[in-house]
Amino acid sequence: MFRDRRPALFGFWLMGATAMSVAGAAAKGYHVVYSFQNSQDGDEPHAGLIKDGRGNLYGTTFSGGSGGFNGNGTVYRLASDGSKAQLYSFTGQGDGNYPNALIMDKSGNLVGTTQQGGDPDCDMSGCGVVFEVAPDGTETVLYTFHGGNDGGQPLAALLPDGKGGFYGTASGAGAHRLGLVFDLSSKGKETVLHAFAGGSDGDGPQSALVADRSGNLYGTTKQGGGSGCSSFGCGTIYEVTPTGAETVLYAFKGDADGANPVASLIRDKAGNLYGTTGFGGDVGGCGGTGCGTVFKLSSHGALKVLFTFTGGNDGGQPVANLVSGANGDLYGTTLFGGPDGYGVVFSVAADGKEHVLHTFTDGDDGAYPWGALLKVGNKFVSTASGGGATDFGTVFSVGK
Repeated sequence: MFRDRRPALFGFWLMGATAMSVAGAAAKGYHVVYSFQNSQDGDEPHAGLIKDGRGNLYGTTFSGGSGGFNGNGTVYRLASDGSKAQLYSFTGQGDGNYPNALIMDKSGNLVGTTQQGGDPDCDMSGCGVVFEVAPDGTETVLYTFHGGNDGGQPLAALLPDGKGGFYGTASGAGAHRLGLVFDLSSKGKETVLHAFAGGSDGDGPQSALVADRSGNLYGTTKQGGGSGCSSFGCGTIYEVTPTGAETVLYAFKGDADGANPVASLIRDKAGNLYGTTGFGGDVGGCGGTGCGTVFKLSSHGALKVLFTFTGGNDGGQPVANLVSGANGDLYGTTLFGGPDGYGVVFSVAADGKEHVLHTFTDGDDGAYPWGALLKVGNKFVSTASGGGATDFGTVFSVGK
């Protein structure tokens, strides 16, 4: 039986989730690389993976670690032979609590953010930190959010700024209490590039950033952009220049175009942006909220829905970043949907045709994939936050 492993911070994604009783089938080429053994080993791997030059994979678990069922998350390494090492276990205090996705700097240090922890006076549980874990497992806090104008509760990976620092987003706090985009220098000084104001502007950025050659940053906000979606706004796609000027490139309406994007964007050489919305599309599905879409935003600002999820065998509610294939196909995961309701791995071709690569069953294969896919050779690797041999989640690979 799958334990309810989604804390209140992610309650947004429980809306419209339905489980179906039809038995799912594992796709050919699907392989469980690692199954988390117990809470001390790590629990709920929400984030995707990164890889070093030696073929080692690195990731985080949202909870578990030295605190067991009350653990605050871990950073781990998975060697090419399948052996796992826990590099760091968070205490939930000044070092952070509930880690997000990682990036690797030029020295091999792992850098990331935590959603909580840090300053104990900030919202009781802390507003999050930016941290670094060295190859020997030593953790250093690079910045502690205080929940004021500096922001709080970062939910995404960082982006190197080319000067030894990092760009990132905080989903809350800021000048208008609606989140912000920041630049953290190599010396740990934060500069707020844009504080979201809601209304026609965005609200609640949960995605990482992508950059163009001029240093302009692109991302999504879960809400804002208008008065739809119960007056909160249905979300935006935005651009922020290196000097902090923000432009809303698209505001979702919450109907056929989709609603509430939380995944990061990918950008092609022509300047087109691709992403997903967690809701909207076919608004009759997923309890009336819609099951999400895959979209393309042209460099001229025109949005095209490439695929609309129904919440059935095709999947529903994509929350992870897309990955582009050599043939132009887009690959991703859905948190829910599939015959059993535990999510799928999918591809969408340029003509809008979807192909399901794997249907999760909540068995040994895993359940509820949160993390983005990572291309490794002719396969993809990622994580499933539940299921597995002991129901603590898995690392998996799947063929294209």
